[in-house]
Amino acid sequence: MTPTPIQSAPQRAVARQTLALAGVFQAAAVVDELARTGQCDERAWNTLIRATLDTNPESFAAIYGGHHNNLRLGIDTLSAVMNRQRNDPAVMRYGFSLVLLMQKLRKDDAMLASLGERLQRVQGQAEHFGETHENVIASLGQLYQDTLSTFRYRIVVQGDPSLLQSRMMPERVRTALLTGVRFALLWHQQGGRRWKLLFQRQAIKKSLNALDDR
Repeated sequence: MTPTPIQSAPQRAVARQTLALAGVFQAAAVVDELARTGQCDERAWNTLIRATLDTNPESFAAIYGGHHNNLRLGIDTLSAVMNRQRNDPAVMRYGFSLVLLMQKLRKDDAMLASLGERLQRVQGQAEHFGETHENVIASLGQLYQDTLSTFRYRIVVQGDPSLLQSRMMPERVRTALLTGVRFALLWHQQGGRRWKLLFQRQAIKKSLNALDDR
């Protein structure tokens, strides 16, 4: 990933919520890219993985690597959703489904604890092999399968069947979904709520526009 200058995190709650929600939609966009093309934006992918592995970030900004442009794919995707400019309903469905999945996770203390414990073990793998090594991705994908995919509410990913069945692709897609739930949890921790997506739509759009100006 290309180094970027460190920025201070936004102070306003809605701006932080917007960045976290951009992380959710970055994951949604990556899921869609992987399912349709077998490839994805490398910077977006790396940011999602690092944010998920860092379970004890030193600051809000550290979660996404210190600069909002590490969430550029998500910012652009969320902006298009908020301005009703997207023609690919799958990305919207993935994004809002990740928020719903997060809400179910929050009600399951045992699963939350299991996720935290197992993520710590995956961190050890990442330190040894590297954060995006296929062993790490396989572990993250398995973690999603063992936990979040056991809910009755599941996210069905649509795309090229041959790609979705290719080597490591199921693990990469599941990992991307896991990272989306991680950012959905961050969004909730910052005060994000589903009703705010409707009633604070203009405030979210204003925050997104401000990110384009920096």
